[in-house]
Amino acid sequence: MAIEIIMPKVDMDQETGTISEWKKHNGDQVKEGETILVIETAKVAIDVEAPATGTVSGITAKPGEVIPIATVIGYILGPGESQPAGASTPAKQISEKPVESTKIAAVVEATPVARNMAQAVGLELGALKGSGPQGKITRQDVELAMAASGTDLSSGKINATPAARRIALEMGVNLDEISGSGPAQRIQACDVARYKPASAQGFASARQEDEIIPLMGMRATIAQRLTMSYQTIPHIKFVSRINMSSFNQTRASLNVYAEKTGGVKISATAMFVKIVAAALTRHPYLNASLKNDTINLHRDIHMGVAVALDTGLIVPVVHDATKKSISQIALEIKELAENARLGQLQPSNVSGGTFTISNLGPFGVEQFDAIINPPQSAILAIGATQDEVVPVNHELVIRPIMHITLSADHRVVDGAVAAKFLADLKTILETPQILLY
Repeated sequence: MAIEIIMPKVDMDQETGTISEWKKHNGDQVKEGETILVIETAKVAIDVEAPATGTVSGITAKPGEVIPIATVIGYILGPGESQPAGASTPAKQISEKPVESTKIAAVVEATPVARNMAQAVGLELGALKGSGPQGKITRQDVELAMAASGTDLSSGKINATPAARRIALEMGVNLDEISGSGPAQRIQACDVARYKPASAQGFASARQEDEIIPLMGMRATIAQRLTMSYQTIPHIKFVSRINMSSFNQTRASLNVYAEKTGGVKISATAMFVKIVAAALTRHPYLNASLKNDTINLHRDIHMGVAVALDTGLIVPVVHDATKKSISQIALEIKELAENARLGQLQPSNVSGGTFTISNLGPFGVEQFDAIINPPQSAILAIGATQDEVVPVNHELVIRPIMHITLSADHRVVDGAVAAKFLADLKTILETPQILLY
């Protein structure tokens, strides 16, 4: 029986997916578990594996097309099988199979990281020699190939993100003419949006044209979700000033120890995640979600950490933050941020958050208000730490002061409840050693 290829649902709030690239075409042989296409959701790009072994047939969706989840977009046929009666006509733009592709392609064994890196820089995995178990290609093998820069290893594929490919397709732009600003000169969505054809360059001196950026993909999702949050959630906001002297001393001591032992460096954000999670254990209404007519008080604490990208904002999640050490959290945040900027996050990395922190202190922002990430009930905005003059024992002294702003959903959180949480958080931030008590 023909096996359906459907647009998968990889995120709880996903309604559609965008076809980024077909790895297999009509008539190609595919093995179960082999990557058959790449889709892009509002958050991440995902490799979709073949649900069975057989021949690809009946592809109906082309790159750049937005498809509702669970829609049938093709079939995998066994020997002697044909498409079901009434199946849609294949999309000609992508279904015509080159003659030379009638052979079964050999499956190259490689780690997921190695496969993603090779795809990002346009390396043909089949030309690499693997150093892993049973000859599996590892990240180190790809890095060596990249360092060697051998032209015989190149697959000739344009190095571009899925979002950049989709925008280029919609704008009718040739990616060959665009210079990439990402890692390994990878073409980003912003590079495509900024591109102007050579024929238009001669008019630049006479008139500067406006830059037009399509509101789509991640940017469109951010616009939709935050507009809904701002219009439907009654935000109440609380500001507190934190003396960061003990915080800074504790972090410095931890990093001295990390340097001596070869451990991971502790970032301020990692300490914020650990401390905020500890405070939330005593204030369940701040770690809650409002869904329909029910308030869900989450038993586990999954901390979302806002990360700024060139194309928008994404919130990777540190799951079970109260059950992890600060060093574990620091390493996880570092890896999540790197993968976010490389476009290599998995759906599990960005789902399930119960509370979010947004730290703009490194950018010099003193204080700001953050919009709640629905369906969560609160978000914490963290500003920069700056020296301020404060009174101590009738004398004026200089202390490092940080401003934090809590935004809470007033439908779930009363003012007094939010104030008590902020008071507890202030106490722990100013005396982090009490976490050991």
